Amino acid sequence: MKKTSRVLLWVLVVVILLVAVALSVAPAQVEKGMNKVYPRTPYQATTQALELHKKLLIADMHSDSLLWDRNLLKRNAYGHVDIPRLMEGNVAIQAFTIVTKTPKDMNYSRNEATSDNITTLAIVQLWPISTWGSLRERALYQARRLNRYAERSGGTFVLIKSAADLRNYLERRKSDAHITAGFLGIEGAHALEGDLQNIDVFYDAGVRMMSPTHFFDNDIAASAHGVTHGGLTEKGKEMIQRMEAKHMILDLAHASPKTIADALSIVKRPVVVSHTGVSGFCESPRNLTDEQIRGIAKTGGVICIGYWDEAVCGTDVKAIARAIKYAVDVAGIEHVGLGSDYDGATTVPFDTSGLVELTAALMDEGFKEPEIERIMGGNVIRLLEENLP
Repeated sequence: MKKTSRVLLWVLVVVILLVAVALSVAPAQVEKGMNKVYPRTPYQATTQALELHKKLLIADMHSDSLLWDRNLLKRNAYGHVDIPRLMEGNVAIQAFTIVTKTPKDMNYSRNEATSDNITTLAIVQLWPISTWGSLRERALYQARRLNRYAERSGGTFVLIKSAADLRNYLERRKSDAHITAGFLGIEGAHALEGDLQNIDVFYDAGVRMMSPTHFFDNDIAASAHGVTHGGLTEKGKEMIQRMEAKHMILDLAHASPKTIADALSIVKRPVVVSHTGVSGFCESPRNLTDEQIRGIAKTGGVICIGYWDEAVCGTDVKAIARAIKYAVDVAGIEHVGLGSDYDGATTVPFDTSGLVELTAALMDEGFKEPEIERIMGGNVIRLLEENLP
């Protein structure tokens, strides 16, 4: 081999190695800048709060952890959720919600559907090539990831797909608190790629909850952050009918006011809002009005309060507890739960291992033990028991 050829080969090898190193480091650096916890001292709570927290069955209806290139079977020093930290926080059930597309310069006011941040993330994180141009394949890839975590967890993480799965898991948990469980949701029906037959595909992959929209309008419905300010399309109404027939849970997070009204006028089963705030406590186009809260509660559903600043107008656990109290006052104690929006490009007061602080804050707000049991998980577990297939 000529000397020039050898030099070029070595240059190529060096370039490939540098690219490989960059691809291995870049995703973690991106996430560290997006899924943060406010600076703080170690998590603390009173003995009374700690004792109560140990007895709770906690359920969180929203986490985007599958979007990121972290091994959720290991305890990580960044991000908000992994299986060891779920167990540290005594979380019984975590909804893992699949994100397939977000617009560039994402905001609460107005987003077109013409751009996509997730394509770049999928490429940088070395997702399968099939995911680079397909929202459906992105959803299925993330679903497979959670299924693999369950298979490789040695029984410490259970994937819930049915009411029977849930009952069996809860019975097992009575004698073994060092386990946790999760189920799959999808954030935005654009993942269907316009084909309602993909509801069956996602169901078969384990998905049990889906929202019509995320940050932009689609062929199913209008988003609260889109451009049309419309409601459900005819296809959207058919989507809800198909989901209800399969006992999939409708999530109205990010839906426009008209989409919410249209959905509430036709649903025959309880609905949820998996992560939200309430406008009567914290004014925001992202948050629910009192009328919407009552409408969702009337279906037998659950309003799940988020932990980030724009949801609760505050950066500490007290703001979350006060938003929850407002929601309870409007909806009733049976219809409020937790919807952290962990790992959703949010900054929060604590990761999932620190949930005892929320238990303590709810006690400080005057909630009694049976009420805290409902808020922290009882209401969501009841909904899942009654509505999963």
